[in-house]
Amino acid sequence: MNVTQDSGPVAARSDASALDPLTAPGVWRRMACWLYEGVLLFGVLVAAGLVFSITTQMRHALSNRPLFIAFLFVVLGVYFMWCWVHGETLAMRTWRIRIVDRYGRRLTYGRAFLRYVYSWIWLLPPLAAFGGHQLAMGPLMVFVVAWVAFWALLSRMHPQRQFLHDVLAGTRLVPREVQR
Repeated sequence: MNVTQDSGPVAARSDASALDPLTAPGVWRRMACWLYEGVLLFGVLVAAGLVFSITTQMRHALSNRPLFIAFLFVVLGVYFMWCWVHGETLAMRTWRIRIVDRYGRRLTYGRAFLRYVYSWIWLLPPLAAFGGHQLAMGPLMVFVVAWVAFWALLSRMHPQRQFLHDVLAGTRLVPREVQR
């Protein structure tokens, strides 16, 4: 005799999310992946900065600054779009997270581009609040950390626990199956 015990709506919800392969990984796992991505991108940005400074014969860190920022924006866009079209970045692979469209399929370059553009929403409030002000690093970091925490907690309001930029772009972060 096989008897199962249901402990109410919480158990039903966790069972449903365990069966849904398109349920987002936990917010802490995604935020750890995001932080690790930042560490890995440091090397990408240093290499890109070196290429830019050599090819433009940059003599001072502030010369060609708007062009340099645009160049880094494009480099990051190419990196992320290529990785997302292939299902994951190196950090996402490490944290066993993959990215798919809302139907569970691989992303197209168009969808990856949309996600890249929408993902900059993370930075708009801190940039708007502090853009043009010469503030100490302490208050800036407190605001950025508070904003990131707020942004991450917003995902808990979505039925599949997705971030706002994923919802807008029609993408989803999902657990990657362990391959043996």
